[in-house]
Amino acid sequence: MKFSWTYEGDEDRKVRSFLQSHGVSHRMFSQMKHNGGAILVNDKQVYTSDYLKKGDVATIIMPVEQGNDLVVPDFSPIKVIYEDEHFLAVDKPYGVTTVPGHADRLHTLVNQVKGHLIDEEAEDLVPHVVTRLDRDTSGLVLLAKHRFAHAVLDQQLQDHSVEKFYTAYVSGILPDDHGIIEAPIGRLEGDFIKRTVTEDGKASKTEYWVEKRYEQDAEHPMTRVKVQLHTGRTHQIRVHFKHIGFPLVGDDLYGGPLWYGLKRQALHAYQMSFYDPFAEITRHLQTDLPEDLTALKDIEEN
Repeated sequence: MKFSWTYEGDEDRKVRSFLQSHGVSHRMFSQMKHNGGAILVNDKQVYTSDYLKKGDVATIIMPVEQGNDLVVPDFSPIKVIYEDEHFLAVDKPYGVTTVPGHADRLHTLVNQVKGHLIDEEAEDLVPHVVTRLDRDTSGLVLLAKHRFAHAVLDQQLQDHSVEKFYTAYVSGILPDDHGIIEAPIGRLEGDFIKRTVTEDGKASKTEYWVEKRYEQDAEHPMTRVKVQLHTGRTHQIRVHFKHIGFPLVGDDLYGGPLWYGLKRQALHAYQMSFYDPFAEITRHLQTDLPEDLTALKDIEEN
């Protein structure tokens, strides 16, 4: 895959510095050097220590990623929300693990996306997960279709410029219309899966807005909230709402009540935005509530 930029500066500039300003990382330089890629200026191969003059066209050629044979393709259909040659956004149903692991190595979203890429006859067969969701959280998952797209989005994640919004149903009636939960999250001692708020955990920030309070059923009081993640810790939303005393409906792992026959935590990633450096626009993605949470919403409205 080939990417090119024209240098418009008045002073000579090193090739490495110019390419780094466009998101080419040290790791990508190494991959181009050792795996068959190339760096060109005006269609001639150069070193990263060479200099660019105004009007020069710098090009990188990334080596093809053949894919890992240990990741078996799963040709189950996926619900594509957005796709181009660089990015793929999928509406993940609950019950599907995002990446292969001990619990599932054959039918995860990554396996399914690899099957999708094979069906498309794509050259690069390595799905790069940019954002992931818990197995029983539904909604938007963003993947990069090549190393470079992954590198630029990973930088946006580190800069907290990828915006992610969720719909959640929490048990109980939240008193404040708006709130920010800032509490460090780490592993729960002696438990491989659960997380908890702990002094030595990683800084974590969750913001929420109350959309509706449902107080008419005294046995099932709950609140629908819009949630924005400002950090991306494992189980962050679930842990933070448990921490303030309002665990998610259906979240048995964190003490949430199992109301209305819900078989998973009432959490859906419905909206995301990120900057697409290839098209030079901000992309906005959105999904609807899945059937089980729509049913929960219908119960509320009756």
